[in-house]
Amino acid sequence: MAPIKPFYPVKCNSTPGVLEILGTLGIGFACSSKSEMALVQDLGISPENIIYTNPCKQASQIKYAAKAGINIMTCDNDIELKKIARSHPNAKLLLHIATEDITADEEMNMKFGTTLKNCRHLMECAKEFGIQIVGVKFHVSNTCKELQTYIHAISDARCVFDMAEEFGFKMDILDIGGGFTGSELQLEEVNHVIRPLLDIYFPKESGVNVIAEPGCYYVSSAFTLAVNIIAKKTECDKLLPSGGKQLEQARNDDEPVFTYYINDGVYGSFASKLSEKLNTIPEVHKKYKEDEPLFTSSLWGPSCDELDQIVENCLLPELSVGDWLIFDNMGSGTLGEQSTFNDYQRPLIYYMMSFSDWDEMQDAGITSDTMKNFFFVPSCIQLSSEDRFSTAA
Repeated sequence: MAPIKPFYPVKCNSTPGVLEILGTLGIGFACSSKSEMALVQDLGISPENIIYTNPCKQASQIKYAAKAGINIMTCDNDIELKKIARSHPNAKLLLHIATEDITADEEMNMKFGTTLKNCRHLMECAKEFGIQIVGVKFHVSNTCKELQTYIHAISDARCVFDMAEEFGFKMDILDIGGGFTGSELQLEEVNHVIRPLLDIYFPKESGVNVIAEPGCYYVSSAFTLAVNIIAKKTECDKLLPSGGKQLEQARNDDEPVFTYYINDGVYGSFASKLSEKLNTIPEVHKKYKEDEPLFTSSLWGPSCDELDQIVENCLLPELSVGDWLIFDNMGSGTLGEQSTFNDYQRPLIYYMMSFSDWDEMQDAGITSDTMKNFFFVPSCIQLSSEDRFSTAA
């Protein structure tokens, strides 16, 4: 089968540097709003490489897509289809079908996507309104632990393709969605399952283009967040929240418990903690002695809101106001549109790249002349031997 073409979900991380690099590499974009469509179009991305994926589209934004020539969009119900038909008669639809994952949250799993039975009704509606249906989309959540979900989803997609032939639709796109966590192991496991199925159900000679929407996979590990401690409390008799029993046993009764407040929280870079169970582990930036005592600590955002808890319990050396903490793997879901609650300020972004990575990007066709959002300056950071330029004459 042909290679799977990626379409990056802009909502995952919409920083100009990310979009510019991915766009230069020829990757497509999955947009969920007018602002996201405009953002990638400003980079010179052609409409053919943009998909409008919001399952609940505003009519005004559908009209914007029509004016911009963005034709491919998803749909999972007849009301949405009629709205698209009125606002964008030239639209090309991907029917979004539901997946069944018995290990995931059933309510969230079935929130979007239509059933196989309803696909026939949607095709009848599309015929009535003169709208093209060009493919199928499904999405498997990144919380899914059962790889058989992909087997059922691809099999269902094949059924929809066969159904479309009865109505005279020429479908040539299969979108296998996102849900790729950023783990190479998870990607290999998914690839091991879906490749044989795609070869059987959608062989190369079928003319079907298979696309995917990897978001976290591209950006999660690419960003590191530095936060500053802005306030501190010490309580010797603090009651630990549930889940802190092991830490309570690990400390003496007279040891202090520290509560630290940092300059970022769930109304900013940690917004994903409100909807997902994220395991955020801080690292202390300053050096401290190996035998320095560790204390039970909790981390909170600056809003003073009871929801603004970043880390419930962790062991840290005693820190002071002004010290810095580092969080790795903060590239996904942290830099989108953020709240103005408590006058929250979006963190500054500094891009860094090793010489070896830059060499690889140049091999892929990226040059400093094509990068609009970057200034190239010498690094003041000590580089390893493999990243140094040769100084030989």
